[in-house]
Amino acid sequence: MRKSNAVSYVLLLVLPVLVGLAVSALLLVDYLRPAPVFCDMGGGCDRIRQTAYSSVLGVPLPAFGMLGFLTLGVLTWLRGPGARRIELGLAAISALVAAVLLLIQVKLATFCPYCTVVDACALLVFAGALLRVRREADPPEGRGPVLGGAAALSLAAVVPLAIGYSRPAPVAPVASAGLPDVISAEMQKTPAGKVTVVDFVDFECPFCRMTHQELSPMLDEHASRIRVVRKQVPLPMHPHAIHAARAACCGEQLGKGDAMADALFRVPAEDLTPEGCEKLALSLSLDLPAFRSCVQNPETDARIQKETAEFRATHARGLPTIFIGDQKIEGAQGREKLEQAMSRALSTKS
Repeated sequence: MRKSNAVSYVLLLVLPVLVGLAVSALLLVDYLRPAPVFCDMGGGCDRIRQTAYSSVLGVPLPAFGMLGFLTLGVLTWLRGPGARRIELGLAAISALVAAVLLLIQVKLATFCPYCTVVDACALLVFAGALLRVRREADPPEGRGPVLGGAAALSLAAVVPLAIGYSRPAPVAPVASAGLPDVISAEMQKTPAGKVTVVDFVDFECPFCRMTHQELSPMLDEHASRIRVVRKQVPLPMHPHAIHAARAACCGEQLGKGDAMADALFRVPAEDLTPEGCEKLALSLSLDLPAFRSCVQNPETDARIQKETAEFRATHARGLPTIFIGDQKIEGAQGREKLEQAMSRALSTKS
């Protein structure tokens, strides 16, 4: 391979693969850790990871990105027409997926800069693979280039993961002096000696569901000392969230708010349809005509809009957002952080 062709090969194929692999690894760290490390909490990346498009069959999308770029990277350093054709086929699939994901960001009006870089790299790899097939281009012969390519792929995958897991995840507590008005108002409604827990929730949000699993046992354990207030914030990117929010409001209105909330969190997100919510109402022995009437009542949607506005007024940066007393827990912080906040709040009421 001539020097000019070798440079073109690296720029069109090798470099996009390495960048796409490294950025996919960064994203995977933020998808697996309780709170984002590289992305800003509440920013575009954080909002995208809370949507239904962030995983496939429970596997975070960046994991597929890493696997795809690793496979493309291996094919990039294999010689022969077979390797070129296989690489082009895989690159074409990757480019199609990337184009769809870019369109989803446009549809949601929510942009993740890291996701955009990964998608752009997939499109560039497809262009490079297409050019490689047309020119019948192969990498340089010899063990050196192959070992160099393997080392570059390993570093691109491992270094971002190592950096991400060596950094502490951010926590966002707030002092009582900075409490939003809506939280102060709820605390004033709480009987003396009890802790106020205000949970802004989207029942389809995967991180809200994860946090509920950690928080629920604490709420049960200290039920006599806690007043729980759930405020509905169904995000537009979650198609079933509004149905679940209506069901939660109506379950509360009919006297089974906690049981309905637990049920909505427990069922698969795809079952949070109007029909699925009615099944949950029946399982809780709620009066179905009364439930349906409540769901269809414009006042229910008005309440949801009001609570969503209250969430924005707290200047929270994303979901889940929970106030335990005067402490703000933002993002899926895990059991330890929740237990610390709960213990601190209960100690002030002793």
